[in-house]
Amino acid sequence: MTKIKSTAIVVLLSMLVAGSGYSQVAKVSPEKAKMDKFINELMSKMTLDEKIGQLNLPSIGFDVTGPIVSTDVDKKIKSGFVGGVFNTFTPSAVKKLQDIAVNETRLKIPLIFGFDVIHGHKTIFPIPLGLSCTWDVNLVEQSARIAAQEASADGLSWTFSPMVDIARDPRWGRCAEGSGEDPYLGGKIAAAMVKGYQGSDLSKNNTIMACVKHFALYGAAESGRDYNTVDMSYVKMYNEYLPPYQAAVDAGAGSVMSSFNEINGMPATCNKWLMTDLLRRQWGFEGFVVTDYTAINEMIDHGIGKDLKDVSGMALNAGIDMDMVGEGFLLYTKELLKEGKVTIQTINEACTRILEAKYKLGLFDDPYRYISEERANTEILTAANRKVAREIAEQSIVLLKNDNQLLPLQAKGTIALIGPLADVKREMIGTWSAAGDNNKSESVKNGIKNLFGENVTLISAKGCNLLTDRTFLAEICGKESVDPRSDDEMIKEAVEAASKAEIIVAVLGEPAALSGEAASRSDIGLPGRQLDLLKALVATGKPVVLVLMNGRPLILDWESKNVPAILEAWHLGTEAGNAVASVLFGLRNPSGKLTMTFPRNVGQIPIYYNHKNTGRPYAGNDEKYKSRYLDVVNEPLYPFGYGLSYTTFKYSDLKLDKANMKSNETLTATVTLTNTGKYEGTETAQLYIRDCVGSITRPVKELKGYQKVSLKPGESKVITFSITSKDLAFYNDKLEFKAEAGKFILFVGGDSANNLESSFELAQ
Repeated sequence: MTKIKSTAIVVLLSMLVAGSGYSQVAKVSPEKAKMDKFINELMSKMTLDEKIGQLNLPSIGFDVTGPIVSTDVDKKIKSGFVGGVFNTFTPSAVKKLQDIAVNETRLKIPLIFGFDVIHGHKTIFPIPLGLSCTWDVNLVEQSARIAAQEASADGLSWTFSPMVDIARDPRWGRCAEGSGEDPYLGGKIAAAMVKGYQGSDLSKNNTIMACVKHFALYGAAESGRDYNTVDMSYVKMYNEYLPPYQAAVDAGAGSVMSSFNEINGMPATCNKWLMTDLLRRQWGFEGFVVTDYTAINEMIDHGIGKDLKDVSGMALNAGIDMDMVGEGFLLYTKELLKEGKVTIQTINEACTRILEAKYKLGLFDDPYRYISEERANTEILTAANRKVAREIAEQSIVLLKNDNQLLPLQAKGTIALIGPLADVKREMIGTWSAAGDNNKSESVKNGIKNLFGENVTLISAKGCNLLTDRTFLAEICGKESVDPRSDDEMIKEAVEAASKAEIIVAVLGEPAALSGEAASRSDIGLPGRQLDLLKALVATGKPVVLVLMNGRPLILDWESKNVPAILEAWHLGTEAGNAVASVLFGLRNPSGKLTMTFPRNVGQIPIYYNHKNTGRPYAGNDEKYKSRYLDVVNEPLYPFGYGLSYTTFKYSDLKLDKANMKSNETLTATVTLTNTGKYEGTETAQLYIRDCVGSITRPVKELKGYQKVSLKPGESKVITFSITSKDLAFYNDKLEFKAEAGKFILFVGGDSANNLESSFELAQ
């Protein structure tokens, strides 16, 4: 177990494990009994080398995510030293390796094939942060279902997704890969992704196994710097960071990936409390745990073991089952067993979990279940899939500002389409689109032309390069992305083009490679000369619409004050251009809501809505000795849950059906939502609750429910929320999950900052 100084916590966790019912004998279903019999018989035939081989996951194929590439994989498969392969897909490539496993090895154990299918396989959906802004778990599940269908048609049976890390620091590049800052919404999306990938029957050939990552707390890396240290209390873990992982496990995720960071002074990959006591005993997880890329090897640099042999033993004993690329298990497990540093039981348990995953995927019945040239030719990047991708992309867009109803645009006149992201395909699909083909994506310019043809006159200009460092730009975006002209020359050209138009649409943001893994930024404003370009365009006096494409919340202080209309479009995927065009011209009324807070400046980070109060909370006056900044207000630029519409909504008449609630009762809250504008629109009504007095300090508010409601102009609807004592419960200082009697404030509104409110009491 992780070395924890507090004996009380160790005892407490042991009590939680004992009370979880994990160790009690459960009834075994006929299906599980059949699987157990098969696996036990297979295990009895396996040599020690063959068991250890199942724990090895090398990389071979088209793409890697680290500095080490596995070698001699074909030979290792033939020798029984490989349990799975990742970064290889397509039916022909997968079949070649599977043929070796089932035809040239002694026991013919099939391989499992994994890949980073993060927000679509070939049909690319919005980056997960953008996807979460739909606040629609049905759409999220549908995106994962389509991704699974395409990936499984391309030879894959396993995805390293969903990433469910809570992220409150937009400097961290991997916030693009998750669902934002809130544990409640994050848990809903995590479960939906697992269900979408795995379906109702994992053995079907159009489902793939999910892998929940990064376990755990990876999104809290200090300074927003990738791979960095994480340190937090157990109370913060249990209440704010662990819920999405548990939601994914409860949804039936077949595998979990360890994180790079340390927890409580112990790297996650060798943290037995995390991998065994919490994940398996408290939560009852029955799948297998794989490391992240060379995570075992990297524990040496953490300073936790003297060599690869040492840390490999620590990881295996902690509860790690499969070693990604590092090959420490392959090299040293026999020695560790001989020296008594690991047991045969530990090896058997790890091997069994991996074999069970293959059994559940149906690979023992048919090793070629996921290999079909016919499916690959007919089920990937179809028109139907692209239609869904467009729908989801449209609903991911967040309207941040719209002064004087500048949007939607009219399909007439002359529009100056300016910016380094206005007429490119490569950057539309965003980070972690490993199998995506950017040539199949739609640019914003193409999207407008697809809608209106020659009915809209477009004057285009690049305006500037995405970055001022042209060598780096060529490296991450390709040489074709670099315009040889000076940025000053291109800005001048853009201003001249804008002078000939009635309105300017500026498409700016980050290249895809500036977010995602190993893409932390300390300055998260518009990169390069893009802000200079935007200032020059605004100075023309023409109305400007700013369309942002980025993988994180950006610093938009100047933009928010000076640009009349701003659309946050993220990296929207294959149908990006069509989706942006639909929203710009009002074919789709934007309905997205932010799932990460946008700070005013970097100095406010980390900033998130569900923070704690202090003993000296700032109330907005000029009193000095309060928790405040002297140079900027405490409030963010755009709060969690924020998002405008082309219409307007009014909340009124908030009512609770009781002022006092017993622990076994349900409290009902109703509110009237009215569309007070001129367009039909969709609003996400959000319910927040504050526990006013607790045995430990509680957040100022927490999301506990939401509903998406579509209304025609002038239409009203009464929305009903139900609250139980479970919604009021939290983990106290003894890590007991319970609701405490006392006063609660209930908030309902269109974002986390602007709400109607009422109060009630929970009885003892």
